[in-house]
Amino acid sequence: MTKKQFFTYLMLVVGFGLAAWLLYQVFREHSFSEIVQSVRDIPAANLALALLFAFASYLCLTGFDWCGVRYVKNDLPYPKIALASFIALSIGQSVGMSGLSSGALRYRYYAHWGMTTEDVAKIVLLSGVTVGLGMAVLAGIVLVLNPKDAAAVLRLREEIVVVIGAGCLVATALYIALAAFLRTPLKIRSWTFQMPTWKIAVAQVVIGTINFAFVSACLREVMAAGADVSYLKAATAFVLANVAILITHAPGGLGVLEATVRHVMGDQASIGSLVAFRVIYFFIPLFIGLPLSLIVEAMFRARKSGSHAPPNADQRAATSAG
Repeated sequence: MTKKQFFTYLMLVVGFGLAAWLLYQVFREHSFSEIVQSVRDIPAANLALALLFAFASYLCLTGFDWCGVRYVKNDLPYPKIALASFIALSIGQSVGMSGLSSGALRYRYYAHWGMTTEDVAKIVLLSGVTVGLGMAVLAGIVLVLNPKDAAAVLRLREEIVVVIGAGCLVATALYIALAAFLRTPLKIRSWTFQMPTWKIAVAQVVIGTINFAFVSACLREVMAAGADVSYLKAATAFVLANVAILITHAPGGLGVLEATVRHVMGDQASIGSLVAFRVIYFFIPLFIGLPLSLIVEAMFRARKSGSHAPPNADQRAATSAG
């Protein structure tokens, strides 16, 4: 086992350990029957809307890959991009270390469709940038409009929180400006990044922001069933939870998301709503993505074996006649 593999496994073990501890802290005061009943108390209409917002989010996530594919100047059709994106992210977001897990799956599909390793690496990188841009815009909005809740969690003055939020929005605007006017590669030490066109940059910001807005709407919908929860407060909780997830690297944000949302929302975030959100946004896509990946893999193997099959009698006769 190499050092890199050992470090990866160690991070997974630590991540799952942290997730288990956080989940225990969140759910320790509730019995299994209480948790089940809390989920059942969510009206079907709220669950249906939450499912709709989750679907809309995953649809936006296919736009992340679309931006990346167009960034490498490839004309791969959207249905193939959407297939690779959904399978990679539905699995990667639940497994953890999404950049590696979803990146490996993306490489499997895009390489099969003729892309180089460099192209796939650029697609994964640009998708990561789109995630950052979308989160930066949503964070900027909620920190400026709702600094009170964020200040209480971060233990900062509200004025500082507003400045941080404004900085997020300014940084996003700067990214678009660089894309519009900077055509030479951007170099930071040994790292080089070629800016996308301004059209792709704008698409990244718009799609990324809408995606996280849909995820926040999904979270708000399952919480609104038991309490009067504003969308802005739910979005604030989601942004702060993602900051905590980035710091801890917990697989799929397991435990971290629940603990942070519970801390921000208090009793407004019922145990049932947290479980329902985890199931709707992570588990259902995972249970769709896993068998879909096996079906696609079987199709790839069937086509590969078919292309290497020995010629039949008619083909041999035609070859002999030639």
